[in-house]
Amino acid sequence: MGRRIMLIAGEASGDLHGSGVVRELKRMQPDVEVFGMGGEMLRKEGMEVMVDMRTMAFMGFLEVARNLRTVMATERMLKNSVAARKPDTVLLIDYPGFNLRFARVAKEAGAAVFYYVSPQVWAWHRARVKTIARVVDRMHVIFPFEEEIYRKAGVPVQFVGHPLVEQFALLPSREAWRQEQGFTQGTPLLGLFPGSRIQEVERILPAMVGAARGLWQKHPLDVAVALAPNLDPSVVRKHIAQEPWIRMIERDTHALMQSADAALVTSGTATLEIGWYGTPFVVVYRTSPVTYAIGRTLVDVPHIGLVNIVAGKGVVPELIQGECTEKNMIREVEPLLFDAHTQTQMRSALSGIRERLGGPGASRKVAESILSYRGAA
Repeated sequence: MGRRIMLIAGEASGDLHGSGVVRELKRMQPDVEVFGMGGEMLRKEGMEVMVDMRTMAFMGFLEVARNLRTVMATERMLKNSVAARKPDTVLLIDYPGFNLRFARVAKEAGAAVFYYVSPQVWAWHRARVKTIARVVDRMHVIFPFEEEIYRKAGVPVQFVGHPLVEQFALLPSREAWRQEQGFTQGTPLLGLFPGSRIQEVERILPAMVGAARGLWQKHPLDVAVALAPNLDPSVVRKHIAQEPWIRMIERDTHALMQSADAALVTSGTATLEIGWYGTPFVVVYRTSPVTYAIGRTLVDVPHIGLVNIVAGKGVVPELIQGECTEKNMIREVEPLLFDAHTQTQMRSALSGIRERLGGPGASRKVAESILSYRGAA
């Protein structure tokens, strides 16, 4: 009988990264049983999705509080599943607010607790490292600087590289893709990346569209907005219905990242993805006033954009909360679209991102770690 593994992923990035691990697990041990919380990508790789992560897609302190009954019901159901199905290993992917609580449940049930994509303890709640040391058997980190943090705290840790590296399939050239999509040859292309959560899109995309409109009225310009794979097209379409010159791109997010001349990008994993391609961009973010006020008291890093955190300096501008306006977006992104010197400067500043993210193979390393733990076959 193969290993029995419970996996908890609560966001689109966790669904993506977890799907790679499940694929590798099933390649190495075809009879492995994987079940838990996730989305379509995990389901396609053969995981039994007991809880669809879309039912838990809350962003911010207030949103979680309003949906506390749903959160508690999900925790109870998963806790009962641990007790009934007795997994050998529980693999937790990012999603720290939920997963660090569930780690205690899994530990008490006797499962080996693995964590993949560390909570951002280097940014806020550094005290969580002590909690992690008590409830996590092995931590798999995706940034090299995280390894030392956990090693000092006595947490078994492995730097596996960033899983995004595995997702960068060979794409057509910028010119070929733009021609295929019908964009105007020689006209700058602005990419809009409003995020993967409905709340992000609702708060940020209108300002992105307004900024794009202001630029389009001044310059010859093509504009395209990326639809996150977990979102219904209507979430984005309603914001661009009155702007027929804005294209919505489905399934080709990475091609748009590579092919755009510049972009406006909601803070999150997408900033690393577009940084990988070296495309000049501006980080934008806006959340509820209460969530932002609470977050500012906890965060202990000078930058919010992951690409700046990984680079160790501000290589791209950040427009956060009150600064996230149409006027400011135009001010920051206009020279990236139309000034060759500014473009070149930022592309050069982004050039070190690939090296810092490590090589491919993160999913395979995590799968090997799970299957080899405690002498398992």
